Amino acid sequence: MSEQEVLVNSGSSGNVSTLSWLAKADLDCQTVEELRGKLKYFFMSPCEKYQARGRKPWKMMLQFVKIIIITVQLVSFGLSNEMMVTFKEENLLAFKHLFLKDYKDRGSTYAVYTKHEVHDHIDHIIMRYLNLQNVTVGNHAFETVNGVVTPLSLCQEFYRHGNISPENDSFDIDPHVEKECIYIYPMNSMEYEVFPNDANFTLHFKRLLSVNIYLKVKAINLQTVRHDELPDCYNFSIVIEFDNRAHSGRIKVSLNSNAEIKVCKEWTVSNSSDHFLLIVLFDSLVIVVCLLSLVLCTRSVCASVRLLLEYVWFISEHHGTVSWSDRMQFVNGWHILIILSDVLTITGSVLKICIQSKELTNYNVCSILLGTSTILVWTGVMRYLGFIKKYNILILTLKAALPNVMRFSTCAVLIYVSYCFCGWIVLGPHHENFRSFNTVAYCLFSMINGDEIYLTFSKLRERGSMVWLFSRVYIYSFISIFTYMVLSLFIAIITETYETIKVRMPEQRRCTDRLQAFITTCKNHPTFGTYKLDQEPSSYL
Repeated sequence: MSEQEVLVNSGSSGNVSTLSWLAKADLDCQTVEELRGKLKYFFMSPCEKYQARGRKPWKMMLQFVKIIIITVQLVSFGLSNEMMVTFKEENLLAFKHLFLKDYKDRGSTYAVYTKHEVHDHIDHIIMRYLNLQNVTVGNHAFETVNGVVTPLSLCQEFYRHGNISPENDSFDIDPHVEKECIYIYPMNSMEYEVFPNDANFTLHFKRLLSVNIYLKVKAINLQTVRHDELPDCYNFSIVIEFDNRAHSGRIKVSLNSNAEIKVCKEWTVSNSSDHFLLIVLFDSLVIVVCLLSLVLCTRSVCASVRLLLEYVWFISEHHGTVSWSDRMQFVNGWHILIILSDVLTITGSVLKICIQSKELTNYNVCSILLGTSTILVWTGVMRYLGFIKKYNILILTLKAALPNVMRFSTCAVLIYVSYCFCGWIVLGPHHENFRSFNTVAYCLFSMINGDEIYLTFSKLRERGSMVWLFSRVYIYSFISIFTYMVLSLFIAIITETYETIKVRMPEQRRCTDRLQAFITTCKNHPTFGTYKLDQEPSSYL
Protein backbone atom coordinates (compact mmCIF):
# COMPACT_ATOMS: atom_id res chain seq x y z
CA MET A 1 0.00 0.00 0.00
CA SER A 2 1.38 3.39 -0.93
CA GLU A 3 2.15 6.12 1.62
CA GLN A 4 -0.60 8.33 0.26
CA GLU A 5 -3.19 5.62 0.74
CA VAL A 6 -2.10 5.11 4.34
CA LEU A 7 -2.50 8.80 5.11
CA VAL A 8 -6.00 8.98 3.71
CA ASN A 9 -7.48 5.68 4.75
CA SER A 10 -6.20 5.73 8.32
CA GLY A 11 -8.61 8.59 9.13
CA SER A 12 -12.36 8.46 9.41
CA SER A 13 -14.55 9.15 6.41
CA GLY A 14 -15.37 12.59 7.81
CA ASN A 15 -11.69 13.56 7.68
CA VAL A 16 -10.96 12.54 4.07
CA SER A 17 -11.64 16.01 2.74
CA THR A 18 -9.63 17.55 5.56
CA LEU A 19 -6.55 15.41 4.83
CA SER A 20 -6.85 15.28 1.06
CA TRP A 21 -4.08 17.82 0.72
CA LEU A 22 -1.67 15.34 2.32
CA ALA A 23 -2.41 12.66 -0.25
CA LYS A 24 -0.80 14.78 -2.94
CA ALA A 25 2.43 15.33 -1.01
CA ASP A 26 5.56 13.19 -1.13
CA LEU A 27 6.13 12.69 2.62
CA ASP A 28 8.42 10.57 4.73
CA CYS A 29 6.12 8.24 6.63
CA GLN A 30 8.43 8.12 9.65
CA THR A 31 8.58 11.93 9.83
CA VAL A 32 4.81 12.19 9.70
CA GLU A 33 4.30 9.57 12.40
CA GLU A 34 6.89 11.21 14.66
CA LEU A 35 5.09 14.53 14.38
CA ARG A 36 1.74 12.86 15.02
CA GLY A 37 3.20 11.11 18.04
CA LYS A 38 4.52 14.40 19.44
CA LEU A 39 1.20 16.11 18.93
CA LYS A 40 -0.79 13.26 20.43
CA TYR A 41 1.53 13.09 23.43
CA PHE A 42 1.28 16.84 23.89
CA PHE A 43 -2.51 16.70 24.19
CA MET A 44 -2.54 13.67 26.54
CA SER A 45 -3.68 13.89 30.15
CA PRO A 46 -1.13 13.29 32.96
CA CYS A 47 -2.50 9.76 33.50
CA GLU A 48 -2.13 8.92 29.81
CA LYS A 49 1.40 10.30 29.85
CA TYR A 50 2.15 8.10 32.84
CA GLN A 51 0.97 5.10 30.83
CA ALA A 52 3.01 6.23 27.82
CA ARG A 53 6.34 6.87 29.56
CA GLY A 54 5.91 5.62 33.10
CA ARG A 55 6.67 9.03 34.59
CA LYS A 56 4.79 10.00 37.71
CA PRO A 57 2.73 13.22 37.41
CA TRP A 58 4.99 15.25 39.69
CA LYS A 59 3.81 18.51 38.19
CA MET A 60 0.20 17.74 38.96
CA MET A 61 1.14 16.75 42.52
CA LEU A 62 2.99 20.05 42.87
CA GLN A 63 -0.19 21.97 42.03
CA PHE A 64 -2.16 20.18 44.74
CA VAL A 65 0.62 20.82 47.28
CA LYS A 66 0.61 24.47 46.23
CA ILE A 67 -3.13 24.71 46.81
CA ILE A 68 -2.75 23.49 50.39
CA ILE A 69 0.11 25.77 51.44
CA ILE A 70 -1.31 28.84 49.68
CA THR A 71 -4.67 28.34 51.39
CA VAL A 72 -2.98 27.99 54.79
CA GLN A 73 -0.97 31.15 54.10
CA LEU A 74 -4.09 33.07 53.09
CA VAL A 75 -6.00 32.02 56.21
CA SER A 76 -3.05 33.04 58.40
CA PHE A 77 -2.76 36.45 56.79
CA GLY A 78 -6.53 36.86 56.77
CA LEU A 79 -6.58 36.66 60.57
CA SER A 80 -3.91 39.38 60.77
CA ASN A 81 -5.78 41.55 58.28
CA GLU A 82 -9.01 41.06 60.24
CA MET A 83 -7.35 42.31 63.43
CA MET A 84 -6.12 45.40 61.59
CA VAL A 85 -9.55 46.20 60.17
CA THR A 86 -11.27 45.50 63.50
CA PHE A 87 -8.86 47.83 65.30
CA LYS A 88 -9.58 50.69 62.89
CA GLU A 89 -13.35 50.18 63.03
CA GLU A 90 -13.44 50.00 66.82
CA ASN A 91 -11.29 53.12 67.10
CA LEU A 92 -13.65 54.98 64.78
CA LEU A 93 -16.57 54.03 67.01
CA ALA A 94 -14.58 55.00 70.12
CA PHE A 95 -13.77 58.42 68.64
CA LYS A 96 -17.46 59.04 67.95
CA HIS A 97 -18.34 58.30 71.57
CA LEU A 98 -15.41 60.37 72.84
CA PHE A 99 -15.85 63.52 70.77
CA LEU A 100 -19.53 63.64 69.78
CA LYS A 101 -21.68 64.72 72.69
CA ASP A 102 -24.43 62.27 73.69
CA TYR A 103 -23.63 60.06 70.72
CA LYS A 104 -25.59 56.83 70.43
CA ASP A 105 -25.12 53.92 68.06
CA ARG A 106 -28.05 54.56 65.79
CA GLY A 107 -28.82 54.63 62.12
CA SER A 108 -30.27 58.15 62.03
CA THR A 109 -28.13 61.16 61.15
CA TYR A 110 -26.41 62.90 64.07
CA ALA A 111 -27.37 66.59 63.91
CA VAL A 112 -27.76 69.81 65.90
CA TYR A 113 -30.46 72.46 65.50
CA THR A 114 -29.60 75.54 67.60
CA LYS A 115 -26.65 77.91 67.94
CA HIS A 116 -26.25 76.88 71.54
CA GLU A 117 -25.98 73.23 70.54
CA VAL A 118 -23.33 74.06 67.95
CA HIS A 119 -21.18 75.94 70.48
CA ASP A 120 -21.80 73.31 73.14
CA HIS A 121 -20.74 70.46 70.86
CA ILE A 122 -17.62 72.27 69.69
CA ASP A 123 -16.65 73.00 73.31
CA HIS A 124 -17.19 69.33 74.13
CA ILE A 125 -14.89 68.21 71.30
CA ILE A 126 -12.15 70.63 72.32
CA MET A 127 -12.23 69.67 75.99
CA ARG A 128 -12.29 65.95 75.20
CA TYR A 129 -9.26 66.32 72.95
CA LEU A 130 -7.30 68.37 75.48
CA ASN A 131 -8.08 65.81 78.20
CA LEU A 132 -7.77 62.81 75.88
CA GLN A 133 -5.18 60.84 77.84
CA ASN A 134 -7.15 61.32 81.07
CA VAL A 135 -10.47 60.29 79.50
CA THR A 136 -9.81 57.48 77.05
CA VAL A 137 -9.59 53.84 78.14
CA GLY A 138 -7.41 53.01 75.12
CA ASN A 139 -3.75 53.65 74.50
CA HIS A 140 -4.35 56.91 72.64
CA ALA A 141 -1.95 59.84 72.68
CA PHE A 142 -1.30 63.17 70.97
CA GLU A 143 0.79 63.28 67.82
CA THR A 144 4.07 65.11 68.21
CA VAL A 145 6.27 66.61 65.49
CA ASN A 146 9.82 67.49 66.56
CA GLY A 147 8.71 67.34 70.17
CA VAL A 148 5.75 69.70 69.64
CA VAL A 149 2.20 68.40 70.07
CA THR A 150 0.06 68.70 66.93
CA PRO A 151 -2.67 71.24 67.67
CA LEU A 152 -6.40 70.89 67.21
CA SER A 153 -7.48 72.83 64.11
CA LEU A 154 -10.87 74.55 64.18
CA CYS A 155 -11.90 75.92 60.78
CA GLN A 156 -15.04 77.44 59.35
CA GLU A 157 -16.00 77.92 55.70
CA PHE A 158 -18.43 80.69 54.82
CA TYR A 159 -19.50 82.98 51.99
CA ARG A 160 -17.41 86.13 51.74
CA HIS A 161 -20.44 88.39 51.95
CA GLY A 162 -24.08 87.69 52.58
CA ASN A 163 -27.14 89.76 53.45
CA ILE A 164 -30.10 87.41 53.66
CA SER A 165 -33.61 88.63 54.55
CA PRO A 166 -36.20 85.84 54.27
CA GLU A 167 -38.88 88.14 55.65
CA ASN A 168 -38.41 90.45 52.66
CA ASP A 169 -37.76 87.66 50.15
CA SER A 170 -34.42 89.28 49.35
CA PHE A 171 -30.75 88.42 49.56
CA ASP A 172 -27.38 89.78 48.51
CA ILE A 173 -24.61 87.19 48.55
CA ASP A 174 -21.05 86.77 47.27
CA PRO A 175 -20.61 83.03 46.47
CA HIS A 176 -16.84 83.15 46.96
CA VAL A 177 -15.95 80.84 49.87
CA GLU A 178 -13.47 81.88 52.53
CA LYS A 179 -11.85 79.76 55.21
CA GLU A 180 -10.83 80.82 58.70
CA CYS A 181 -8.94 78.65 61.20
CA ILE A 182 -7.60 78.78 64.74
CA TYR A 183 -5.23 76.29 66.39
CA ILE A 184 -5.49 75.08 69.97
CA TYR A 185 -2.46 73.48 71.65
CA PRO A 186 -2.59 71.34 74.78
CA MET A 187 -0.51 73.33 77.29
CA ASN A 188 1.82 71.64 79.74
CA SER A 189 0.35 73.75 82.53
CA MET A 190 -3.08 72.22 81.78
CA GLU A 191 -4.45 75.72 81.14
CA TYR A 192 -6.23 75.32 77.86
CA GLU A 193 -7.38 77.85 75.30
CA VAL A 194 -11.06 77.17 74.74
CA PHE A 195 -13.03 78.13 71.65
CA PRO A 196 -15.61 80.58 73.14
CA ASN A 197 -12.87 82.76 74.68
CA ASP A 198 -11.29 83.47 71.30
CA ALA A 199 -12.66 86.85 70.27
CA ASN A 200 -11.20 86.55 66.77
CA PHE A 201 -13.24 83.47 65.88
CA THR A 202 -16.98 83.98 65.47
CA LEU A 203 -19.38 81.70 63.63
CA HIS A 204 -21.35 83.51 60.92
CA PHE A 205 -24.42 81.29 60.82
CA LYS A 206 -26.13 83.25 58.03
CA ARG A 207 -23.15 82.68 55.73
CA LEU A 208 -21.79 79.51 57.33
CA LEU A 209 -21.17 76.49 55.10
CA SER A 210 -19.34 74.17 57.46
CA VAL A 211 -17.24 73.93 60.59
CA ASN A 212 -14.40 71.40 60.45
CA ILE A 213 -12.33 70.21 63.39
CA TYR A 214 -9.09 68.36 62.62
CA LEU A 215 -7.45 66.09 65.20
CA LYS A 216 -4.35 63.90 65.21
CA VAL A 217 -4.31 60.87 67.52
CA LYS A 218 -1.81 58.01 67.78
CA ALA A 219 -2.37 54.45 69.00
CA ILE A 220 -0.76 50.98 69.05
CA ASN A 221 -2.61 47.80 68.09
CA LEU A 222 -1.66 45.46 70.93
CA GLN A 223 -4.19 42.72 70.17
CA THR A 224 -1.76 41.15 67.68
CA VAL A 225 0.56 40.20 70.55
CA ARG A 226 -1.90 37.51 71.67
CA HIS A 227 -1.55 35.92 68.23
CA ASP A 228 2.26 36.00 68.34
CA GLU A 229 2.52 38.90 65.91
CA LEU A 230 4.29 42.21 66.25
CA PRO A 231 2.05 45.26 66.88
CA ASP A 232 1.61 48.15 64.45
CA CYS A 233 1.56 51.86 65.24
CA TYR A 234 -1.36 53.92 63.95
CA ASN A 235 -1.77 57.61 63.17
CA PHE A 236 -5.44 58.60 63.10
CA SER A 237 -6.39 61.75 61.20
CA ILE A 238 -9.84 62.66 62.52
CA VAL A 239 -12.17 65.13 60.81
CA ILE A 240 -15.37 66.27 62.53
CA GLU A 241 -17.64 68.23 60.20
CA PHE A 242 -20.65 70.39 61.00
CA ASP A 243 -22.37 70.56 57.60
CA ASN A 244 -24.61 73.61 57.07
CA ARG A 245 -24.53 73.73 53.26
CA ALA A 246 -28.28 73.17 53.03
CA HIS A 247 -29.05 76.13 55.37
CA SER A 248 -32.19 74.29 56.40
CA GLY A 249 -31.88 74.75 60.18
CA ARG A 250 -30.40 71.26 60.55
CA ILE A 251 -26.62 71.01 60.81
CA LYS A 252 -25.45 67.46 60.20
CA VAL A 253 -22.46 66.30 62.25
CA SER A 254 -20.16 63.57 60.98
CA LEU A 255 -16.85 62.10 62.14
CA ASN A 256 -14.44 60.40 59.76
CA SER A 257 -11.11 58.84 60.59
CA ASN A 258 -8.26 58.01 58.22
CA ALA A 259 -5.82 55.53 59.73
CA GLU A 260 -2.20 55.49 58.59
CA ILE A 261 -0.28 52.39 59.66
CA LYS A 262 3.38 52.95 60.45
CA VAL A 263 6.25 50.83 61.64
CA CYS A 264 6.89 51.37 65.34
CA LYS A 265 10.23 53.02 66.03
CA GLU A 266 11.15 50.90 69.03
CA TRP A 267 9.54 47.61 70.05
CA THR A 268 10.33 44.63 72.21
CA VAL A 269 8.15 41.53 72.51
CA SER A 270 9.41 38.65 74.62
CA ASN A 271 9.80 35.26 72.89
CA SER A 272 8.60 36.59 69.53
CA SER A 273 11.61 35.59 67.41
CA ASP A 274 10.82 31.85 67.24
CA HIS A 275 7.28 32.30 65.95
CA PHE A 276 8.38 35.01 63.54
CA LEU A 277 11.06 32.70 62.14
CA LEU A 278 8.51 29.93 61.55
CA ILE A 279 6.22 32.32 59.67
CA VAL A 280 9.09 33.52 57.47
CA LEU A 281 10.16 29.93 56.75
CA PHE A 282 6.63 28.97 55.76
CA ASP A 283 6.29 32.01 53.48
CA SER A 284 9.67 31.16 51.97
CA LEU A 285 8.42 27.63 51.29
CA VAL A 286 5.42 29.09 49.45
CA ILE A 287 7.74 31.27 47.36
CA VAL A 288 9.99 28.31 46.46
CA VAL A 289 7.05 26.09 45.47
CA CYS A 290 5.50 28.87 43.37
CA LEU A 291 8.85 29.59 41.70
CA LEU A 292 9.17 25.92 40.79
CA SER A 293 5.61 25.90 39.44
CA LEU A 294 6.29 29.13 37.52
CA VAL A 295 9.42 27.66 35.91
CA LEU A 296 7.64 24.44 34.93
CA CYS A 297 4.66 26.30 33.48
CA THR A 298 6.88 28.69 31.55
CA ARG A 299 8.83 25.70 30.23
CA SER A 300 5.56 24.08 29.12
CA VAL A 301 4.47 27.26 27.34
CA CYS A 302 7.82 27.46 25.52
CA ALA A 303 7.55 23.78 24.54
CA SER A 304 4.05 24.34 23.17
CA VAL A 305 5.31 27.30 21.12
CA ARG A 306 8.14 25.17 19.69
CA LEU A 307 5.70 22.39 18.80
CA LEU A 308 3.35 24.92 17.21
CA LEU A 309 6.18 26.30 15.07
CA GLU A 310 7.17 22.78 14.05
CA TYR A 311 3.60 21.94 13.06
CA VAL A 312 3.16 25.22 11.16
CA TRP A 313 6.44 24.64 9.32
CA PHE A 314 5.39 21.10 8.42
CA ILE A 315 2.03 22.23 7.06
CA SER A 316 3.45 25.21 5.17
CA GLU A 317 6.16 23.04 3.60
CA HIS A 318 3.47 20.90 2.02
CA HIS A 319 1.38 23.76 0.68
CA GLY A 320 -1.07 23.96 3.54
CA THR A 321 -2.17 26.67 5.95
CA VAL A 322 -2.87 26.54 9.69
CA SER A 323 -6.03 28.26 10.85
CA TRP A 324 -6.15 30.43 13.96
CA SER A 325 -8.43 27.91 15.65
CA ASP A 326 -5.74 25.25 15.20
CA ARG A 327 -3.04 27.62 16.46
CA MET A 328 -5.06 28.52 19.56
CA GLN A 329 -5.26 24.85 20.55
CA PHE A 330 -1.55 25.05 21.39
CA VAL A 331 -2.23 27.96 23.76
CA ASN A 332 -3.10 26.36 27.09
CA GLY A 333 -5.13 28.87 29.08
CA TRP A 334 -4.57 26.86 32.26
CA HIS A 335 -0.82 27.44 31.97
CA ILE A 336 -1.37 31.18 31.72
CA LEU A 337 -3.74 31.04 34.68
CA ILE A 338 -1.17 29.19 36.80
CA ILE A 339 1.64 31.55 35.76
CA LEU A 340 -0.48 34.55 36.75
CA SER A 341 -1.38 32.98 40.10
CA ASP A 342 2.28 32.15 40.79
CA VAL A 343 3.38 35.72 40.06
CA LEU A 344 0.68 37.12 42.35
CA THR A 345 1.49 34.62 45.11
CA ILE A 346 5.23 35.30 44.98
CA THR A 347 4.67 39.07 45.07
CA GLY A 348 2.13 38.78 47.89
CA SER A 349 4.37 36.43 49.90
CA VAL A 350 7.34 38.79 49.66
CA LEU A 351 5.10 41.66 50.74
CA LYS A 352 3.73 39.53 53.60
CA ILE A 353 7.25 38.84 54.86
CA CYS A 354 7.96 42.58 54.80
CA ILE A 355 4.73 43.22 56.73
CA GLN A 356 5.53 40.54 59.31
CA SER A 357 9.00 42.02 59.79
CA LYS A 358 7.42 45.50 60.09
CA GLU A 359 9.30 46.89 57.11
CA LEU A 360 6.04 47.68 55.29
CA THR A 361 2.38 48.05 56.27
CA ASN A 362 0.53 47.52 52.96
CA TYR A 363 -2.11 45.15 54.33
CA ASN A 364 -4.71 45.90 51.66
CA VAL A 365 -2.35 45.38 48.73
CA CYS A 366 -1.07 42.12 50.20
CA SER A 367 -4.57 40.80 50.90
CA ILE A 368 -5.68 41.58 47.32
CA LEU A 369 -2.64 39.79 45.86
CA LEU A 370 -2.98 36.69 48.04
CA GLY A 371 -6.77 36.56 47.72
CA THR A 372 -6.71 36.84 43.92
CA SER A 373 -3.96 34.23 43.63
CA THR A 374 -5.95 31.81 45.79
CA ILE A 375 -8.98 32.19 43.50
CA LEU A 376 -6.81 31.44 40.47
CA VAL A 377 -5.11 28.46 42.14
CA TRP A 378 -8.37 26.85 43.17
CA THR A 379 -9.84 27.56 39.74
CA GLY A 380 -6.84 25.84 38.19
CA VAL A 381 -7.83 22.59 39.91
CA MET A 382 -10.75 22.40 37.49
CA ARG A 383 -8.22 21.64 34.79
CA TYR A 384 -7.41 18.27 36.31
CA LEU A 385 -11.06 17.55 37.01
CA GLY A 386 -11.64 18.25 33.34
CA PHE A 387 -9.77 15.07 32.45
CA ILE A 388 -12.66 13.15 34.01
CA LYS A 389 -15.60 13.30 31.61
CA LYS A 390 -18.26 13.47 34.31
CA TYR A 391 -16.57 16.49 35.94
CA ASN A 392 -15.65 18.17 32.67
CA ILE A 393 -19.21 19.19 31.85
CA LEU A 394 -19.03 22.44 33.88
CA ILE A 395 -15.95 23.64 32.03
CA LEU A 396 -17.42 22.71 28.66
CA THR A 397 -20.72 24.42 29.50
CA LEU A 398 -19.05 27.66 30.59
CA LYS A 399 -16.80 27.67 27.54
CA ALA A 400 -19.67 27.04 25.12
CA ALA A 401 -22.18 29.41 26.76
CA LEU A 402 -19.78 32.31 27.33
CA PRO A 403 -20.11 33.96 23.87
CA ASN A 404 -23.92 33.96 23.97
CA VAL A 405 -23.94 35.12 27.59
CA MET A 406 -21.60 38.02 26.79
CA ARG A 407 -23.74 39.16 23.86
CA PHE A 408 -26.89 38.92 25.94
CA SER A 409 -25.23 40.73 28.87
CA THR A 410 -24.35 43.69 26.67
CA CYS A 411 -28.03 44.32 25.94
CA ALA A 412 -29.04 43.73 29.57
CA VAL A 413 -26.40 46.17 30.86
CA LEU A 414 -27.71 48.94 28.59
CA ILE A 415 -31.22 48.56 30.01
CA TYR A 416 -29.83 48.34 33.57
CA VAL A 417 -27.77 51.52 33.22
CA SER A 418 -30.78 53.39 31.82
CA TYR A 419 -32.82 52.43 34.90
CA CYS A 420 -29.93 53.54 37.14
CA PHE A 421 -29.81 57.01 35.58
CA CYS A 422 -33.59 57.38 35.69
CA GLY A 423 -33.82 56.33 39.35
CA TRP A 424 -30.92 58.58 40.32
CA ILE A 425 -32.48 61.69 38.76
CA VAL A 426 -36.15 61.14 39.60
CA LEU A 427 -36.13 59.27 42.92
CA GLY A 428 -32.78 60.51 44.27
CA PRO A 429 -34.20 63.58 46.06
CA HIS A 430 -36.88 61.45 47.73
CA HIS A 431 -35.03 58.29 48.80
CA GLU A 432 -31.56 57.81 50.30
CA ASN A 433 -30.96 54.61 48.30
CA PHE A 434 -31.15 56.65 45.08
CA ARG A 435 -28.98 59.61 46.14
CA SER A 436 -26.00 58.61 43.95
CA PHE A 437 -25.47 56.50 40.86
CA ASN A 438 -23.54 53.87 42.84
CA THR A 439 -26.24 53.47 45.48
CA VAL A 440 -28.89 53.19 42.75
CA ALA A 441 -26.92 50.38 41.11
CA TYR A 442 -26.61 48.56 44.46
CA CYS A 443 -30.28 49.04 45.27
CA LEU A 444 -31.52 47.80 41.89
CA PHE A 445 -29.26 44.76 42.04
CA SER A 446 -30.68 43.97 45.47
CA MET A 447 -34.18 44.24 44.02
CA ILE A 448 -33.32 41.62 41.42
CA ASN A 449 -32.57 39.26 44.31
CA GLY A 450 -35.80 40.22 46.07
CA ASP A 451 -34.31 42.60 48.66
CA GLU A 452 -35.05 46.28 49.38
CA ILE A 453 -38.43 46.18 47.60
CA TYR A 454 -40.70 46.68 50.62
CA LEU A 455 -38.38 49.23 52.26
CA THR A 456 -38.21 51.26 49.06
CA PHE A 457 -41.99 51.29 48.70
CA SER A 458 -42.56 52.20 52.34
CA LYS A 459 -40.14 55.15 52.28
CA LEU A 460 -41.70 56.57 49.13
CA ARG A 461 -45.25 56.21 50.47
CA GLU A 462 -45.22 59.64 52.11
CA ARG A 463 -44.07 61.51 48.99
CA GLY A 464 -46.27 63.31 46.50
CA SER A 465 -48.79 61.43 44.40
CA MET A 466 -46.82 61.91 41.18
CA VAL A 467 -43.58 60.57 42.73
CA TRP A 468 -45.52 57.73 44.35
CA LEU A 469 -47.11 56.72 41.03
CA PHE A 470 -43.83 56.96 39.12
CA SER A 471 -41.98 54.88 41.72
CA ARG A 472 -44.57 52.10 41.35
CA VAL A 473 -44.29 52.02 37.57
CA TYR A 474 -40.48 52.29 37.76
CA ILE A 475 -39.97 49.48 40.28
CA TYR A 476 -42.63 47.12 38.91
CA SER A 477 -41.32 47.44 35.35
CA PHE A 478 -37.72 46.92 36.49
CA ILE A 479 -38.58 43.79 38.48
CA SER A 480 -40.68 42.43 35.62
CA ILE A 481 -37.92 42.92 33.07
CA PHE A 482 -34.92 41.72 35.06
CA THR A 483 -36.34 39.18 37.49
CA TYR A 484 -38.79 37.44 35.18
CA MET A 485 -37.27 38.03 31.74
CA VAL A 486 -33.53 38.73 31.87
CA LEU A 487 -32.68 36.17 34.56
CA SER A 488 -34.92 33.57 32.95
CA LEU A 489 -33.21 34.06 29.60
CA PHE A 490 -29.79 33.85 31.25
CA ILE A 491 -30.76 30.53 32.81
CA ALA A 492 -32.28 29.33 29.54
CA ILE A 493 -29.07 30.04 27.60
CA ILE A 494 -26.92 28.13 30.08
CA THR A 495 -29.44 25.29 30.44
CA GLU A 496 -29.71 24.82 26.69
CA THR A 497 -25.93 24.71 26.38
CA TYR A 498 -25.71 22.21 29.24
CA GLU A 499 -28.33 19.91 27.71
CA THR A 500 -26.64 20.05 24.31
CA ILE A 501 -23.27 19.12 25.76
CA LYS A 502 -24.79 16.44 27.97
CA VAL A 503 -26.34 14.72 24.94
CA ARG A 504 -23.17 14.90 22.86
CA MET A 505 -20.73 13.78 25.56
CA PRO A 506 -21.38 10.01 25.24
CA GLU A 507 -20.86 10.22 21.49
CA GLN A 508 -17.45 9.89 19.98
CA ARG A 509 -16.03 13.32 19.27
CA ARG A 510 -15.88 14.01 15.57
CA CYS A 511 -12.83 15.93 14.50
CA THR A 512 -13.72 18.63 12.04
CA ASP A 513 -10.55 20.74 12.28
CA ARG A 514 -7.32 19.87 10.49
CA LEU A 515 -5.16 19.56 13.62
CA GLN A 516 -7.38 17.05 15.41
CA ALA A 517 -7.95 15.15 12.16
CA PHE A 518 -4.20 14.91 11.70
CA ILE A 519 -3.68 13.68 15.27
CA THR A 520 -6.47 11.09 15.28
CA THR A 521 -4.83 9.20 12.42
CA CYS A 522 -2.23 8.17 15.00
CA LYS A 523 -3.82 5.07 16.47
CA ASN A 524 -1.06 4.23 18.96
CA HIS A 525 -2.33 3.61 22.49
CA PRO A 526 -0.53 5.45 25.31
CA THR A 527 1.08 2.14 26.33
CA PHE A 528 2.57 1.72 22.86
CA GLY A 529 6.35 1.49 22.82
CA THR A 530 6.79 4.46 20.52
CA TYR A 531 6.27 6.94 23.37
CA LYS A 532 8.68 5.11 25.65
CA LEU A 533 11.43 5.33 23.03
CA ASP A 534 10.94 9.08 22.80
CA GLN A 535 12.85 10.50 25.73
CA GLU A 536 12.11 14.13 24.92
CA PRO A 537 11.02 15.93 28.12
CA SER A 538 7.32 16.35 28.63
CA SER A 539 5.99 19.78 27.86
CA TYR A 540 2.69 19.22 29.61
CA LEU A 541 2.03 20.44 33.12
